[in-house]
Amino acid sequence: MASRQIPVHISQQFDKELNDLRANVLTMGGLVEDHLNRALTALSNEDFEAAEYVATHDYKVNAFEVEIDEECSRILLKRQPAAGDLRLVLAVSKTITDLERVGDEVEKVGRMALDLMGSDSPKSYYVGILAMGFHVKKMLHDVLDAFARMDSQAAFQVAQQDPQVDEENDAIMRHLITYMMEDPRSISQVLNAVLAVRAFERIGDHANNIGEYIIYFVEGKDVRHTSLQDIEQELKLSSKRT
Repeated sequence: MASRQIPVHISQQFDKELNDLRANVLTMGGLVEDHLNRALTALSNEDFEAAEYVATHDYKVNAFEVEIDEECSRILLKRQPAAGDLRLVLAVSKTITDLERVGDEVEKVGRMALDLMGSDSPKSYYVGILAMGFHVKKMLHDVLDAFARMDSQAAFQVAQQDPQVDEENDAIMRHLITYMMEDPRSISQVLNAVLAVRAFERIGDHANNIGEYIIYFVEGKDVRHTSLQDIEQELKLSSKRT
């Protein structure tokens, strides 16, 4: 397992600032996870209260992003961090942007669930969508766990699931298009389902992005736009060096 801990600094206050920064990211991540859980509950159980909560409480996620971003700016200006400390602050800054965007996608799912309440859409529309939703929920949970431990191998395992999410997305889209072709009256409801599928697919992408930021912090290697095979090889080489 490749992981990295925050080094101890002469300034105990600096240590506290970096540890608080990580803790706040995890708190924000927990809030986003809670919203995603509520959205899935709204879809699976036609839970109006859960859907309404998700659709109207994204401002809490936004507030966290602003607060943590300000913390990053203060640390950069005051401490002028270098090496691993700088990578940590940059990884945090990018991570909260992706978490905020996950919040936006979850809000869309909540609004879509509200639109579907009481409709006569066949539940078969949503079986695959819910399975995909629970898949990306696990990805988000796992990548936040990897962030807590700063574990690059665990982060890579999340990234390995992204192609599977893309396959699920393609399969569900084909089914939804078939429904629309067979019954044009279903178009408006199916389009709502399409929005949910796209939202879940993007949540998977954002979880993958966070995994890449963890690898960047731990390994000092920017793996964005890099194939899974090349990332795996890089992690194997890094493991041998350590």
